Amino acid sequence: MSANYLEQYDAAADADKSPLARRWIDTEPLPFFKELREKRPILITPKFTLVTRFDDVREVLSMPKVFTVKPYVPKMADYLMMHDDDALHTREKSLMQCMLNRDDLPAVREMVANVSKEILDTANGNIELVNNYCRMVPATLVREYFGLTGAKRSDLIEWSYWNQWDTFHNQPFDLLPPEKSQHIIDRHNETSKALGMFIVELIARRLLQVKAEAITLSTLVRLDDDIVTRMLRTDYPKQLDFDIKRLGLNAGGLLIGAIETTAQAVAQIIQYLMERPEWLGKAKTAALKDTPAEFDGIVWEALRFVPITPYLFRTTASDYTAAKGTGHATVLREGTHVLPVTLSAMFDERAFESPDEFMPQRNWYNYFHFGFGSHECLGRYVGMVMIPEMVRQVLNRQNIKANAPIDYKSGPFPEQYDLSWT
Repeated sequence: MSANYLEQYDAAADADKSPLARRWIDTEPLPFFKELREKRPILITPKFTLVTRFDDVREVLSMPKVFTVKPYVPKMADYLMMHDDDALHTREKSLMQCMLNRDDLPAVREMVANVSKEILDTANGNIELVNNYCRMVPATLVREYFGLTGAKRSDLIEWSYWNQWDTFHNQPFDLLPPEKSQHIIDRHNETSKALGMFIVELIARRLLQVKAEAITLSTLVRLDDDIVTRMLRTDYPKQLDFDIKRLGLNAGGLLIGAIETTAQAVAQIIQYLMERPEWLGKAKTAALKDTPAEFDGIVWEALRFVPITPYLFRTTASDYTAAKGTGHATVLREGTHVLPVTLSAMFDERAFESPDEFMPQRNWYNYFHFGFGSHECLGRYVGMVMIPEMVRQVLNRQNIKANAPIDYKSGPFPEQYDLSWT
């Protein structure tokens, strides 16, 4: 039965239109977006514009000079992801993708499996999953594989948490009360300062070790292989403009995107499957197979229904006519906050057969789990093995059950999810 969202929206006062749309995004996203795709694929509200069809979402995300990440700029310390299609963005993303060698992925998955299993084995059949597992496993990976050694995992988690909240959930279109918005900014600033101090100390310490390793030809000092060590072992031509400061900034960037996003995805996927016994049973069966493809396909299809965010966001650098040549062509004015609604795009029947049905092994390239275009997640290949392996290890427990739904505690992220098993 239709909720007639647009009828209610059009009847609302201008001051109420954006909050009304925002509430539906948060509480009734799929039926709201379905009506928009059918009747008004591009909805311009006073505070933001929603783009809901698959092709239009891809159009927005394919043109970074037109639809920019300007909202990132005050939130990121000149990190590559706040740069739109320029030399620095291309150069540093390429360098970091080289360091995050995809040949590492089998070993990364094995590491994730071992860390996950150890945490679950010592939990004695009962665990608060979000803090003791979903955040703890990627924090361990940040230390052991990315190489941010010497930091407490609790600090790594906190640094990622406040950066993610401020950057991705504290924008003008989030419509937060001013005092709450400022509190998030303050905590982000505090934790960023602590992270910056840690990175300076880490790089100074590791650089001395790398030099000692080279001088002694690894006979007296032999470092473990991790991403920070790889970066410091590499001799960059000065023309690359990748000095020790840029190196440290990128080392910190590895942390920011790894923990909170992974934790949210894993918790929400597990809850989704646990609430659907048929698919939980199929997932548990697939989890026991030698090859992960079938199981991983179930995980990614679950994430289509419960992604970590329903949309990405951009700001227009100039006037632009979106969906040109269609019946819903719309002029988007310079300075508009445009929200390409990736959740809606993943339910568009133009790209997804029977989109309301749960169908694993869909075309991976139509998912938006790691973004799309030039700002697609730097560490997506790590995430593509870490997320399903973390889910697999939990579902391998016997008679696994949830004691209560995920508690978000009035924030954007899962904060508590109690599970038990025999």
